[in-house]
Amino acid sequence: MHEYLLDDLSAQEGYKLLRDIVTPRPIALVTTVGKDGLVNAAPFSFFNAIAYDPCMVVLGLEARPDDSPKDTSRNIRDSREFVVNLVDFAMGEQMNLCSAPLPPDESEIELSGFSTVQSCVVSPPRIGEAPAALECIRHTTLELGVRREIVVGEVKAIAIRPDLIDGDTMKVDPFGLDAIGRLGGSLYSRTQEIFELKRPDGR
Repeated sequence: MHEYLLDDLSAQEGYKLLRDIVTPRPIALVTTVGKDGLVNAAPFSFFNAIAYDPCMVVLGLEARPDDSPKDTSRNIRDSREFVVNLVDFAMGEQMNLCSAPLPPDESEIELSGFSTVQSCVVSPPRIGEAPAALECIRHTTLELGVRREIVVGEVKAIAIRPDLIDGDTMKVDPFGLDAIGRLGGSLYSRTQEIFELKRPDGR
């Protein structure tokens, strides 16, 4: 085994190892609304579900190179509301366009060609093409130094495309969901090869 002490590595070297090992990571295409009413859409792969009762998700957000907050961070601080749009294979190219470093007065929605639909309980809209979306209210923000923060959001509503869920059992079709995950660098994975491992306790 090659062993690396993080204190001996630069931040960039540690990041490269972490992103290449902790895979695949689900992608949150986060929509927020600025004070000017502009809709922002940005993808984050430092994201996951962390709790239920109440359902909660976590986002790892990083500042711009000049240490100023990105639009997503600023908008969540101002309004406390955001939507996590899950990304399927069909959305991949458009999602990638949303990572372009646009100025604050330009929207990634227009650049990417995504459509938006009104959310149930929060102001930011959902992405119309997303197979599922989580409408969230900020619960906690944890600042990790100047450039990084952790946002914990409480999920207030979940929207799922009708063809992906059995209304009686509430089981979601993982093949139909066709979610993609982030690997290292510019590599992604697709959740089409699935296998089952039943827990020892039978659950």
